[in-house]
Amino acid sequence: MKRNVLIIGAGGVAQVVAHKCAQNNDTLGDLHIASRTRAKCEAIIASVHEKSAMKVDGVFDAHAVDAMDSAAVAALIRQVGAEIVINVGTAFVNMTVLDACIETGAAYIDTAIHEDPEKICETPPWYGNYEWKKRDLCAQKGVTAILGAGFDPGVVNAFARFAIDEYMDEVTSIDIVDINAGSHGKYFATNFDPEINFREFTGTVYYWEDQQWKEKKMFESGRDWDLPVVGTQRAYQSGHDEVHSLAANYPQADVRFWMGFGEHYINVFTVLQSLGLLSEQPVKTAEGLEVVPLKVVKAVLPDPSSLAPDYTGKTCIGDLVKGRKDGKDVEVFVYNVADHAEAYAEVGSQGISYTAGVPPVAAALLIASGDWDAGTMKNVEELNPKPFFTILDRIGLPTRVEFNGTDTAWNA
Repeated sequence: MKRNVLIIGAGGVAQVVAHKCAQNNDTLGDLHIASRTRAKCEAIIASVHEKSAMKVDGVFDAHAVDAMDSAAVAALIRQVGAEIVINVGTAFVNMTVLDACIETGAAYIDTAIHEDPEKICETPPWYGNYEWKKRDLCAQKGVTAILGAGFDPGVVNAFARFAIDEYMDEVTSIDIVDINAGSHGKYFATNFDPEINFREFTGTVYYWEDQQWKEKKMFESGRDWDLPVVGTQRAYQSGHDEVHSLAANYPQADVRFWMGFGEHYINVFTVLQSLGLLSEQPVKTAEGLEVVPLKVVKAVLPDPSSLAPDYTGKTCIGDLVKGRKDGKDVEVFVYNVADHAEAYAEVGSQGISYTAGVPPVAAALLIASGDWDAGTMKNVEELNPKPFFTILDRIGLPTRVEFNGTDTAWNA
C-alpha cells in the first residue's frame, strides 16, 4: 500500500487537492505541498487547518521547489518519503515532475496534458508528443503514472468507458460537454490559469471523426445542449486533452469536446486575440522593454482563486455516448453537477477548481489501495471506472446517468 503524498502546485486546484487529501489522511499518510513560492503552500495548509479538514492528526508540511528542475523534485520526493505525487502545477512542468517520479519510483498523477511553453496546439495526438514517450520506461521500472486524472480530462474519460462497457456492444460517438452555468460577478475572468486557458482556444480545434483527425477554428461550430439542472446552454467545439487518448482507445468512435461560452466571453476573447494580446511570442515596447502579451493579460486579470467567494450557480459536465446494443441504436448521458457556493463553503475554492481537484485525490486513494496501482502509464479510460465513481461519490462528485428517459445514480 502506497502512502505519503506530495502535491506540486499552489493554485486553486491545489487548494482542493490539499483539503481532500487532508480529509483522507488516515489512508494517504503524511502530506506535503510544494511550489516555487512556499508562502502560497503555507496559506493552503492554513486553510486546511481553519476548516479542521485533517481526518486524523498528522503531518502536512510546505516546501519550496522549482518544478521545472527534475532533480530538485526528485530530491524533495526522497526527502519527504512521498510514494504518490499529485501534480497540479502548470502544465509546463508535467514532464520534469514525471521524470522525477520515474527516477524515484513514486506514483505520478496529473490533471492535464504537458505543454511546451514555446508551442501552442501541436499536431495530434497530443499525448504522443510527450507523455506517451515515457510509457515503456514506466513499465520497465514498474512506475504507476495516471495521466489526465482531473475532471476533463479524467472523470469524463471514465464516463466514456462506463457508458460503453455497461450499455453498448459497440460505440459510435463520444461527445464531451462542459458547461459552467455559474457567475463570478467580474467583468471578465478565467476559471483557471489564464495563460493555459487562452492557449487552449487560440490554436486549431482538433477532433476525431471518421477515424481521422479533422480541424476547425475556435467558435466555428456551436450548438445548444439541453442538460440536467442547468437547462439549455450554448457550447462550442473545442480542442481538448481527452479527445486524444479516447481517439486512441476507441478509434472507431467519433470523439468531440464541447465547452460552454457566453457571448460576452467570446467578444472579449476575440478583441484580445485580434489585437495580438494572446500571443505567447515576446514583443518590445517603445521603451525597449521585452514583454510577452499573453503574460501581461494574465497579470491584469483576476487570479482564478480570487473568484471563489462570490461565485454562484452550478456546473454540468458529462458525456453523451452513442452506440449499438443488440443491433439497436442507444445513447446514454453520464454526468456530474457541482455547485460553486457549496465548493467554497467546503474547501474555499470555486466549482471549476473543485471538479478538477477532487478526482486526482480519488486516483491517489485508488493507487494507495492497489486498485489503480498499475505499475505502468495509463490514461483514465484504461482503468476500471467503478471504484473511481465509488470514491468520487463519497468525496464530493456523484455520478449520474440518463438512459431511456430515466435519470439515476450510476450504480442504481
